[in-house]
Amino acid sequence: MTLNFYDSLKRQKVPFEPMNPPHVGIYVCGITVYDFCHIGHARMLVAFDTIVRHLRASGYDVTYVRNITDIDDKIIARAVEEGESTGELTARFIQAMHEDCAALSILPPDIEPRATDAIDSMILIIQTLVDRGLAYASDNGDVYYAVHRFPAYGALSGKNPDDLRAGARIDVNQAKRDPLDFVLWKAAKPGEPSWDSPWGKGRPGWHIECSAMSQDHLGPVFDIHGGGMDLKFPHHENEIAQSCGASDAGFARHWLHNGFVQVDNEKMSKSLHNFFTIRDVLQRYRPEELRFLLLGAHYRKPINYSQDELEQARAGLRRLYTALHEQPLAAPATDDKHSARFVAAMDDDFNTPGAIAVLFDLARELNRAREKANGDVAARLGAQLRSLGGRLGLLQDDPQRYLKSAGGVAEGPDDAAIEALVSERSAARKGGDWGRADEIRDQLVALGIELLDGAGQTTWRRK
Repeated sequence: MTLNFYDSLKRQKVPFEPMNPPHVGIYVCGITVYDFCHIGHARMLVAFDTIVRHLRASGYDVTYVRNITDIDDKIIARAVEEGESTGELTARFIQAMHEDCAALSILPPDIEPRATDAIDSMILIIQTLVDRGLAYASDNGDVYYAVHRFPAYGALSGKNPDDLRAGARIDVNQAKRDPLDFVLWKAAKPGEPSWDSPWGKGRPGWHIECSAMSQDHLGPVFDIHGGGMDLKFPHHENEIAQSCGASDAGFARHWLHNGFVQVDNEKMSKSLHNFFTIRDVLQRYRPEELRFLLLGAHYRKPINYSQDELEQARAGLRRLYTALHEQPLAAPATDDKHSARFVAAMDDDFNTPGAIAVLFDLARELNRAREKANGDVAARLGAQLRSLGGRLGLLQDDPQRYLKSAGGVAEGPDDAAIEALVSERSAARKGGDWGRADEIRDQLVALGIELLDGAGQTTWRRK
């Protein structure tokens, strides 16, 4: 089956045909590092990590670029608030972002450029736009993109420029010629970081950075541009205007956008007090449980985040790990009905819910094979379950260690105390003291511990 995905610009599913197969260039708008990453960021990071994993598993040679925005208004304001330089602030939150990504099994991008390292490239693009009459320097030292000079503006978002103008509001002191014009270069303000430019000292606007960094690392035209749905307008719309205006070659050939995260069916917002960082969630849940929740919905669809949803994700993941419990490794099947269904789901617009359904089918067959004492079949199915799960960034933990975990934080008795009781019970059973063995089992059940009696060995997990 050919890989097909929904192209946001074309508004339909299209077959994927890279420019220079098997190479694929993908650029994703990353994080503005002025605070800890929240679960909306996690959605984007996991979605495109999974997309890149599938492209590579499909035989493509992927160059994955995900940028870092390390200079903008929010960063400057937060640095002032914290009493530190913008460099100190962004270094701290970049480290935190990398820690969160590692916890969620998000593979590092091949290239992770920072905006402050691409200033020269941004200036070159801005100068080209000015030379072509697509941008202008205002009296206050700012440089603006002239939206009315780019006829295709609005093609990605579907917005009509005339409608946007009708509803636009402009401050009295703004130097724009058109309410839709957006800033490419901001004149320096006292105390703010700044760089030299043909228009005086200043710093770049937000939108120009991605045009520069994608071109620097993937060329003017590349295969896939991605990001959150919230970036479609104005950020990605403005990127198209800048990049296509500065180059006759074109820009991204395909656009992918992941859906929003809602919290208890409401928009996530600090003002609604329903705003959660990744670190907030991981205080109570394992990182893999959050990843499993995020993959349980199609990447383009809105996803609802709630404690109930996380508990369901925890239960589902435990079912899969329970199937792998005490399962010896074997070579997984490489071409059977399960693999074919898994690949077909992922080739259909990266349908992770469909792929996860295959994992549960595998787990059921594995359990049946174990019940029938068909060890060879069980071993093969177990290896295949781990292999296909790995393509989603799941099921790579040791099953026994995972099942002994109580979630993101330790709860109840520690492992050593549980192991001591399990050993005492095993000794009682071996000695025929069934009453004591049952007593210990009841004690462990009361502590939230479930015993799994296998051939010659008893293991345990937290409920």
